[in-house]
Amino acid sequence: MNPQKTYTVDEAQKKLENYCAYQERCHKEVRDKLWGMRMIPEAIDKITVHLIQNNYLNEERFAKAFVRGKFRIKKWGKNRLVRELKFREISKYSIDSALKEIDGDTYQQTLDELVRKRISQVKEKNIYKKKRKVADYLLYRGWESHLIYEKLNEYL
Repeated sequence: MNPQKTYTVDEAQKKLENYCAYQERCHKEVRDKLWGMRMIPEAIDKITVHLIQNNYLNEERFAKAFVRGKFRIKKWGKNRLVRELKFREISKYSIDSALKEIDGDTYQQTLDELVRKRISQVKEKNIYKKKRKVADYLLYRGWESHLIYEKLNEYL
């Protein structure tokens, strides 16, 4: 048997300060981490409040950083971003605020690039099957269907 290490509230608080200082975290990640450290609910609440008061933990700042990063690096659409933020239990206000980080022109340009790139990658002769494959690819990445079909009709 390998007993898991136990932490005092102060030790756990220091550990979570470092955890949050390393990169932006959401409240759910912090709670899960504290549960994994086998902390009691009262300690979890106390540490979470401390992290919020000392600006280690900020839901809106996390949401904005998440949206900027996933859009720029993974090229996710707004539907996927919203779904992932809801999964992390982020408030609607923070989600709406974070989505404003995406410039409308940049959003359209990114979709345009993705459509052209995917059309060139799909080696399907049947135009309808090709459209379906490209659309499925973009829908999975969270792009809005009306935008996808506008672009597909423009290119195919």
